[in-house]
Amino acid sequence: MEKLFETLSLLNNSGIQQSLLPLKLIFGLVAVLFIVFSVFVLVRSAWVKFLFLFDYTEFFTFRPYGLRRVVKKWQKIQQRLETANEGEYKLAVIEIDGMLSDILLRMGFKGETLGERLEIVTSAIIPNLQDLIQAHQVRNNVVHDPDYKLTLQEAQKTLEIYQVAFTNLDLI
Repeated sequence: MEKLFETLSLLNNSGIQQSLLPLKLIFGLVAVLFIVFSVFVLVRSAWVKFLFLFDYTEFFTFRPYGLRRVVKKWQKIQQRLETANEGEYKLAVIEIDGMLSDILLRMGFKGETLGERLEIVTSAIIPNLQDLIQAHQVRNNVVHDPDYKLTLQEAQKTLEIYQVAFTNLDLI
């Protein structure tokens, strides 16, 4: 025990403390940088958002997280139908189909494609499921057949089907 006290008193010597001061400063700076880096990584990662922000946002707004982004995308797609360009109509149908695919994936429905996810979904979740399958077929025709002609009326009808589905999912 006496040996331990001698070693500690030796380390507390002002001469040794003076020579260890640069090392203390370096290690203190490294510790501060590590803490700053850790906080930066936590703030920039999606983990913190997922852990806190999603739940609080949904609790206080009574709406799903990310709803504003969905509404903005929906409005942008609706604007595509205001042009007199068939390419814009096709793009609107493709975008809305992809949007539904992403939403179903986030809801936990597994599958490689939207068609596979729609097979899993029941009509209790999306009441207009059969219409949605037909609308998805329109999207497939647009994507796979370059000669497919999509009229404004058909594009509006297709988007209305998706709108009913989004309304049933409380997204718009």
